Amino acid sequence: MRLVFLGTGGSYPSPKRNVSSTALIKDGGTILFDCGEGTQRQLMRSSVSFMSVDKIFISHLHADHFLGVPGLIQSMKLNERTEPVEIYGPRGTGRMISTLVKLGYFRPDFEVNAVDLEPGAVLRFSGYSVESLEVEHNVPSLGYRFKEDNKTGRFDKPKALELGVPEGPLFGRLQRGETVEVGGKKITPDDILGPPRKGRVVVYSGDTKPCRSVIEASLNADVLIHEGTFDASMSDRAVEHDHSTVEMAASVAKEAGVKKLFIVHISPRYENVSPLLDAAKKIFPNTRIPNDMEEYTL
Repeated sequence: MRLVFLGTGGSYPSPKRNVSSTALIKDGGTILFDCGEGTQRQLMRSSVSFMSVDKIFISHLHADHFLGVPGLIQSMKLNERTEPVEIYGPRGTGRMISTLVKLGYFRPDFEVNAVDLEPGAVLRFSGYSVESLEVEHNVPSLGYRFKEDNKTGRFDKPKALELGVPEGPLFGRLQRGETVEVGGKKITPDDILGPPRKGRVVVYSGDTKPCRSVIEASLNADVLIHEGTFDASMSDRAVEHDHSTVEMAASVAKEAGVKKLFIVHISPRYENVSPLLDAAKKIFPNTRIPNDMEEYTL
């Protein structure tokens, strides 16, 4: 599973950073968290095929978070896509997407299903779930918690051989949770497998000032992707507009005990982010301000 940071800037594109979009790639499918303007071109520049995108989670209906949807859908149509695309977001998303896919003369030849979510909604998919979080921004907004399903424990091959299980198909059956019989003796998965492994957790804040819902959703998470629009000198403006400084984002990560923090939605006013990163690391050392196209493997 990996993350690709397609757009790490906020408000409007800058020469160095496009606006918000992060791709999460798992088992060949791609989830987008936000889809700001120009996202389809960012995908073309990245290691991710835009045709692999099957789900888009919009945090809120500010243009820098959703305006890339019509261009992405049209690019998919022009490349003869047939599979549906599912789009989720806060109230108003369904109506907005219905309008976007009818702009101009083009119409997609595949289904575009848009769903309004309430905070606390839990969507279950094959191998993972996504929970929507109520965050604190100046328009209806959601954050998202991606949770991979727990995995079976590690297969202890020496123990299996010691118990008389021959290498081959019986190994696979045990790994799938089945009991097998060898020489009249039943061998259960519990005899061979270690304790279940917890699924990985990625939390995406969207635009928000620091809030309890993100902290609670991020407890011990593998990755927190949190906005950090400003530096500490602009704390008053951040709070006034329901945004976070990089120091605020780092404090959220520290309180939640996450393993790694990525700060995104950097204001275009900052060409050099090194001072921002240094300030955040003083609070939470395992912080990164990614550049566009940067990748991270979980």
